[in-house]
Amino acid sequence: MNKVETMVEGYWDVQASALFSPEEKERIMQKLVNKINADGLLLVKSQEERTQLANKAIVIKKMNALLQKALIVQKKRKATKPSLGSKLKRLETKKKNASIKQFRQKPINDD
Repeated sequence: MNKVETMVEGYWDVQASALFSPEEKERIMQKLVNKINADGLLLVKSQEERTQLANKAIVIKKMNALLQKALIVQKKRKATKPSLGSKLKRLETKKKNASIKQFRQKPINDD
């Protein structure tokens, strides 16, 4: 059992930060809502390493990665219609499957 407590908790006040614009802060608050506590502090923990110093470095890296990921604005998807080639390919596949299923049926006796 580990006798020395090496876990590090990193707190960062999103709203008090001068690094980001109000729009960026709002985006961070929305995307990281599960990692931000009731006081508006971003909380990141680490206990992977055996020293507090190493865990502190990991917390800083994790926090930076979370913030970079949260600030990425996703492009809106443009709705497109299926191309003529894809429509024809789909219909061809349907015909092929239908013929395969047709061959599986028992032959009809006209006696």
